[in-house]
Amino acid sequence: MSEIEVPLKPLGREDIQKLETILLLGTVSRKDVIEKMRSADPKDRITWIDSLAVAAGALAREKAGMTVTKIADELGRGEQTLRAHLAGKTEAGKLVRETYEMLLRGEKVLTFIDKEAAPSKEEVEKLKAEIEKERREKIELQEKLKEMQSKIEGAIKALENALNQLKAQ
Repeated sequence: MSEIEVPLKPLGREDIQKLETILLLGTVSRKDVIEKMRSADPKDRITWIDSLAVAAGALAREKAGMTVTKIADELGRGEQTLRAHLAGKTEAGKLVRETYEMLLRGEKVLTFIDKEAAPSKEEVEKLKAEIEKERREKIELQEKLKEMQSKIEGAIKALENALNQLKAQ
């Protein structure tokens, strides 16, 4: 890592936060992790991120010398879950530990900063076009919805009038 000083043995809160952040971002930006998240069920992606965040927080605090009980209190998770992450028994724990080991070896872990990892101009333009198409479709659907609501309101009024006429007879 060029400009960011990574505290591999955090001494205070700020160091713990730095290490935790680098571990999480470094793990999430790894190509193998991105592929695993892409292939996962979209509903499971948030769980993936949460597990990685907990594992990164646990490892950063462990490296600062905190006990599992203290880590559990800080992160609001059970000790058994944290022990599993720290021992690498969970996928998230294993991936975060691998990222930490990469840091120990001096490898660059924030690959999303690399130009190679950035989307191409064509990809950006394609995404912009898709967003614009989605916006137009959304506006069209909103207009159709208003039209249908108006028709329904008209039908309700007509039914109420018919009911009132029937009651008056």
